[in-house]
Amino acid sequence: MHTLTSKDGTRIAFDRVGNGHPVILVSGATADRRSNASLADALAADFTVLNYDRRGRGESGDTLPYALEREFEDIAALIADAGGSAHLYGISSGGGLALEAAAAGLPIDRLAVYEVPYNLSPDQPRIQREYLDGLNAFLAQGRRGDMAALFLRTVGMPEEAIEQFRNTPDWAGMEAVAPTLPYDAMSLGDGTPNAERLGRITAPTCAITGDPEGEHEVGSAEFFEAAAMAIVEHVPTAEHRRLPGQTHMVDPAALAPVLTGFYTG
Repeated sequence: MHTLTSKDGTRIAFDRVGNGHPVILVSGATADRRSNASLADALAADFTVLNYDRRGRGESGDTLPYALEREFEDIAALIADAGGSAHLYGISSGGGLALEAAAAGLPIDRLAVYEVPYNLSPDQPRIQREYLDGLNAFLAQGRRGDMAALFLRTVGMPEEAIEQFRNTPDWAGMEAVAPTLPYDAMSLGDGTPNAERLGRITAPTCAITGDPEGEHEVGSAEFFEAAAMAIVEHVPTAEHRRLPGQTHMVDPAALAPVLTGFYTG
């Protein structure tokens, strides 16, 4: 494990593996760098991979008050450590963060994202605002378990499954990372793809999705496909690639060759 200090003094922990052009991996909601460890290993033969804990997770610190720009600064510090430019990969809401970082002008060579959960519904800005307000209200009351439950409910987990999850040893981990859930919500803006910001991205971009014929939850394959096509529509340099048989829980062994081909293309 390595550490660096972000612009605001926050300690950021990361692993560095492999040799070659640097690639930085950005995790999604509730996840730390362990979630991308297998992908880092799969890419290490061709790249120097920096796999980090986003602020407030794992072995990284956190500094309040939070602002999305602080996460841009974390990525910028990793890019500086890597030599001044890097490829970037983000999954789910981490893909939203990666897109926002690219739109902010960070020196990103090529950008790949997997199944960013943008919602094209006209009601999404209201839904996203109410979700973020709910998270922040629970956080102010110290109700981390309710934050986690709200997140799981929002992503479609049935109530019975949430209650069962509450009674497992893994629930403590959900509560530990719950204060970062507003960070992921903010990385998605109002929850819809913002044409103006996405239009600022100049790095070659690849929006990757699983296969609509794969075993996604009902309707989710079409949801992620629509979000990817919106990214391709708004980012001038973007393309779409599909991974046959993959769901939102993508197999690193299937994803790594696609990333390698895109980053070296």
